Amino acid sequence: MIQEITAQDLDVKRFIDEKVKEIKTAVADGMAINALSGGVDSSTVTMLGHRALGMRLKTVFVENGLMREGEPEQVVGFFKELGVTVEIIDARSEFFAALKGLTDPEEKREAVTQSFYRNVFGRIVRESGAKHLLQGTILTDVDETVAGIKRQHNVFEQLGIDPQETFGYQIIEPLIQLRKDGVRIVGEAVGLPAELFERIPFPGPALAARVLGGVTPERIETVRKATAVVERLLKGTGAFQYMAILHEDRVTGMRDGKRDFGQQIEVRCWESVDARTATPTRLSVEILEELSGEIIREVPGIVSVTYNIAPKPPSTIEAV
Repeated sequence: MIQEITAQDLDVKRFIDEKVKEIKTAVADGMAINALSGGVDSSTVTMLGHRALGMRLKTVFVENGLMREGEPEQVVGFFKELGVTVEIIDARSEFFAALKGLTDPEEKREAVTQSFYRNVFGRIVRESGAKHLLQGTILTDVDETVAGIKRQHNVFEQLGIDPQETFGYQIIEPLIQLRKDGVRIVGEAVGLPAELFERIPFPGPALAARVLGGVTPERIETVRKATAVVERLLKGTGAFQYMAILHEDRVTGMRDGKRDFGQQIEVRCWESVDARTATPTRLSVEILEELSGEIIREVPGIVSVTYNIAPKPPSTIEAV
């Protein structure tokens, strides 16, 4: 059983010192690799890893075609300023090939997991000679996976999966005792700028977790454009997380006085501390109207915009 360290009980200097020592001991005189997504979890692990290993940690950003607008360039730029070199790996074709024809949420998550860990990362690890992968698994990821709520892409040992046997490398998880509020504290302490340690959570399967039904480059581009609108307009709310979700069914709309079968975007905005429970933010009618208007204007094919008002539980923060 994992011993939780709450944000209230976190001795951040002691935690950082212990995790740096643990990483050094695990890797010894070898090298490790980590995948940086730009989220607070992976960013914090990147900084812990570089404190422990320096140039013996290879950091990559896997461009899976499922990220937000400008994400690879933005993340690489942030870490260049922190003195960390990040290599972008283009794996878009592999991820879309793995997702082709899948509509079941768990099958889609598993396709992203296998593409990432077995195919893309397996190849990178073999080429680099690294024996260890650093990743930002947190306690909430484990809880939701073990409880069967949804399969988080970065949980293995708690499901009886041996990463060494399955993928060919060991996984080190320095943040697994923490929840999101604790990770933010550690992220600030290891030198991340506020733009990173205060970033809203973003799922491991990326925008594939925001598309109901089949995942194609065209559908991802639709939700990517809607996401840009939602994040721009809701950034000032102080909410825990906010997102756009593309629905599967076509809906009836009107354009130029004629019937138009278009698509529907669902907006979600949450109040939460650690993602275990959440309640919808009480957005004003004015903000909701602005969201709807901009999404319909800026995202081709959208004729309907809705706002989710179901709490977690029974809902979950992500739709897929």
